[in-house]
Amino acid sequence: MSAFDHIVILTGAGLSAESGLSTFRDPDGIWAKHRIEDVATPEAFARDPETVLDFYNQRRRGARDVKPNAAHMALARLETEFPGRVTTVTQNIDPLHEWAGTRNLVHMHGEILRTFCMHCGDRMPWEDDLTVDLVCGRCGNTGGMRPDVVWFGEMPYRMDEIYEDLARCDLFLSIGTSGNVYPAAGFVVEARRAGAHTVELNLEPSEGVSMFAEVIHGKATEMVPAYVERLLNG
Repeated sequence: MSAFDHIVILTGAGLSAESGLSTFRDPDGIWAKHRIEDVATPEAFARDPETVLDFYNQRRRGARDVKPNAAHMALARLETEFPGRVTTVTQNIDPLHEWAGTRNLVHMHGEILRTFCMHCGDRMPWEDDLTVDLVCGRCGNTGGMRPDVVWFGEMPYRMDEIYEDLARCDLFLSIGTSGNVYPAAGFVVEARRAGAHTVELNLEPSEGVSMFAEVIHGKATEMVPAYVERLLNG
């Protein structure tokens, strides 16, 4: 039997990097090439929707062309085979967790392959490019169709659920995240407060590495399958 009953997993861009998706905060990452203020805020969309939509159209095309890696597959296996509860909370907007088979999943920053109508609030799957003259199929208005992603200055999704899981978990894994984006960077504190064992699995030490009881650094495609094997088989 596992020593744990309820696992909460937080994943970040480092998990998907080995599938070929660009990270955001590395020296050659997305934010080194684009100003956040120009492409990832409500104000940017109001000011220049074409530029914002083009930025996310490129992200959407890239997300369609990648595949889950060994780390994604291992986490899906953990959810399936672990005798207790496993909740995966991802900061990533790509669909790789779902494609690997993870089901109990929270996209706290939204999903690049979904669209959101600012006029009526309708959300729906969307794989094609978004344009400013796109008509919402529900309300019939134009100009309000945007990616269903959380921009800077907006509240991440399903935070109440996330904090409830953190308050109940006895193992918290942080995988492939820089530890400098809140509120996710504070999840380890919430898990520690609940008495959980906390583990960082990352390519290099995160900004919050000192908060973790156990730290393993290396490639996600090597570390994560090994750690999942350890959890499942001792």
